[in-house]
Amino acid sequence: MEQTTYETWGTCSKFINFEIDDDHIIHNVHFIGGCSGNTQGVSALVEGRKAEDVIGLLKGIKCGSKPTSCPDQLAQALEKELNRRLNDNQ
Repeated sequence: MEQTTYETWGTCSKFINFEIDDDHIIHNVHFIGGCSGNTQGVSALVEGRKAEDVIGLLKGIKCGSKPTSCPDQLAQALEKELNRRLNDNQ
């Protein structure tokens, strides 16, 4: 598995590192920056889950008045990575 790094926007976290295996299972999610307890919690909850399921659960979550959140940024990162893989295979 290769590690993916996603640069976040609109959140306290700056980057998200993660891996997705060939079956789209998420592994080793680490947020750089952000609220440590919350980002560790999100990371633990998504470990071993299918990326598509996590995208459906987290996409669109907002943090206060911000247009996004750390969970939403993870969903966007996963979606971007799955789309990249799809395009690479065409």
